[in-house]
Amino acid sequence: MPGCFKKTFFALASLISFVSFILIVVAMGTPKWMTGKTLCKTGADLVNATDPELVKFIGEIYYGLFRGGKIRQCGLGGRRSKFTIFPHMVKKLNTGLHVMIILFLCVAILFSLVSFGFCILNAIKVPYRAINGPAGACLWNFFAGGFVVLAVTSFMAAVKLHRLTERIANFRENVFQFVILEERFEDCFWICVASATGHAVNLLLIAISGIHFPKIKTKTEEVNVTAEDIMY
Repeated sequence: MPGCFKKTFFALASLISFVSFILIVVAMGTPKWMTGKTLCKTGADLVNATDPELVKFIGEIYYGLFRGGKIRQCGLGGRRSKFTIFPHMVKKLNTGLHVMIILFLCVAILFSLVSFGFCILNAIKVPYRAINGPAGACLWNFFAGGFVVLAVTSFMAAVKLHRLTERIANFRENVFQFVILEERFEDCFWICVASATGHAVNLLLIAISGIHFPKIKTKTEEVNVTAEDIMY
């Protein structure tokens, strides 16, 4: 049986792995990875709008991995609409990169669950095989956190290098052209960052659990027995 010190650290690591699993699932299903402000350039150019009038042409957009919504402002009031990435919009995006982001997160979910199981196993007993012990728990945490980092990095590349927000804003817009004024990463993006950080913390906890601290020995007093003590 593992010691109390080791049990505590592995129990905490298992809890973090399970929380990481929940965080990734919530992030994937929520359409709030990115928000931004859009300018209806065509409408503003038609009326030659100046700075005070540009407010009538500034809309909003938000989206996640599967769906989102936007408010179009082209001078005649805001028009709300919602959209889904699959199956039509993904053809206009960088399909390979977008699918890779989703696959990376799905693999991270799998490894988070495996990490959770390995940490529970090490909290309950000492495995016979080394791969089932702390080394295995470190490996699965490293993979889980690594795939989350890959997903987050790929999403940033899609936004900054492949103009993801602009492509989504101009999807099926045959008359008006929209330009992006502002982009902001939202809660779901940072939730994934927190998930990767959690697995990094797990690696630290597992490393600390392997440290062998010296045991404190109490010094016993030597009893001197004399001949007089034996007589009495």
